[in-house]
Amino acid sequence: MPTRAHAIVIGVSSGGVEALGQLLPALPPTLRAAVMVVLHLPPDRPSLLSAIFAGACALPVKEAEDKEDVQPGHVYFAPPDYHLLVDRGPRLVLSFDPPVQFSRPAIDPLFQTAADVYGKRLWGIVLTGNSEDGADGLAAVHRAGGRCFVQDPRTAASPLMPGAALARVPGATSLPLLELARRLSAWPD
Repeated sequence: MPTRAHAIVIGVSSGGVEALGQLLPALPPTLRAAVMVVLHLPPDRPSLLSAIFAGACALPVKEAEDKEDVQPGHVYFAPPDYHLLVDRGPRLVLSFDPPVQFSRPAIDPLFQTAADVYGKRLWGIVLTGNSEDGADGLAAVHRAGGRCFVQDPRTAASPLMPGAALARVPGATSLPLLELARRLSAWPD
């Protein structure tokens, strides 16, 4: 029987608001895992993601704050122009380190640090996007023993990112977005 997740990390880029619009509302109110999301954002504008998804989700949704303790059953979005990291505690850390794959926030730093903290109790999910960000991070989740999911590139608005993740982690479970949402809505399974 697979280990139940204590955290779920989601990485998404081009087409991401639409993809998250199908995935995040599927999270059940009974979900005890913390959910951390990186969507590539422009650095010079405030993010409206928390406001957009707060009314659509059964779980509390917020923009991550530096040194914030991770709460089970909460959804955290990376803010514009900061990497979202996970530290022991667990707690969230915001970093102004250089962009990764031309992005800040980037997916790889979140996945890599979450893998260090949560190990086999982490689920990593890479969705639509037009870069290779997330591939190295998903590999870190895999090495730590976590479960790896990738949106089927054929169903993605931008297939490059899920394709790169599958190339890096060929054993990842690849599903259409609606099936990924079904898996999350059936929590725990």
